Amino acid sequence: MPVAAVFPRIAIVGTGLIGGSFALAVRKELPAARIVGWDRPETVARAHALGAIDESAETLASALRDADLVYIALPANAALDFLPAIAEAAKPGALVTDACSSKAVVCKLAQQHFTAAGSARFLGGHPLAGKESSGIERANANLLRGARYALIGSESDDNPDSDPRVRNFADLLRTMGAQPVWCDADTHDWAVGVVSHLPQLAAVALARVVLDELDETGLPLTLAGSGLRDTLRLAGSPYSVWRDVCLTNTDNIQRTLDRFSQAIDHLRNVLRSRELEDEFDAANGLYKILNNLQ
Repeated sequence: MPVAAVFPRIAIVGTGLIGGSFALAVRKELPAARIVGWDRPETVARAHALGAIDESAETLASALRDADLVYIALPANAALDFLPAIAEAAKPGALVTDACSSKAVVCKLAQQHFTAAGSARFLGGHPLAGKESSGIERANANLLRGARYALIGSESDDNPDSDPRVRNFADLLRTMGAQPVWCDADTHDWAVGVVSHLPQLAAVALARVVLDELDETGLPLTLAGSGLRDTLRLAGSPYSVWRDVCLTNTDNIQRTLDRFSQAIDHLRNVLRSRELEDEFDAANGLYKILNNLQ
């Protein structure tokens, strides 16, 4: 059955950058689908004006009514707050999925509420895409194109996409140009702690160092080249986006920060030795591997 026939009505819960971009991608790939959005009145109004959604809902329950796919694009703590109500109001047989950056806490709560036979099915998800700036105004129908998209499978699932709802959602992601990647929630949180959350906080720390060194003439910033701008791109991300990430993946982030601190200490110790070359060689090798993965 075509994906459009499986998800004729889609509810977007949270119409910011991610929710808005997903809605615009749906609009592009499934023009027949009806999209309803729920968020703060001013945010959902902008999403409607930009054509990301067909209609806005005044209440969460009305947004979920008759929706075949529910896409939760809220900060993690807000998603946790609303998840029980979403489980209760979602249409039987619907697929409910989220886009939170932390998965263990969300999936654990979902297991407690999406339990009734014939109820909606919950699928944890995380698009590995985004921008350093947020908001529906920056939403883009091609945001997911070329990006990996983590889907969370239970350890008890021999074939997690055997459910036709899940299979059709994975197919929809592929249609949008994303690459679904299956893993369990704990593995996901460990991995993104290293490759996503640590780089963000490292950029924040670097920004603090530069700010603290800034003098009344503008130095050293006036001598900065493109390298600093490239390195500090993530420093443009607002705290409001990252607060819940840090609160819901704290243990993994603390561990990676400890490892990062150890790596900095090691660089300090080898500045005058040939071991520094080894660190550059290792870094160059990782950079090549990363480029080959693109």
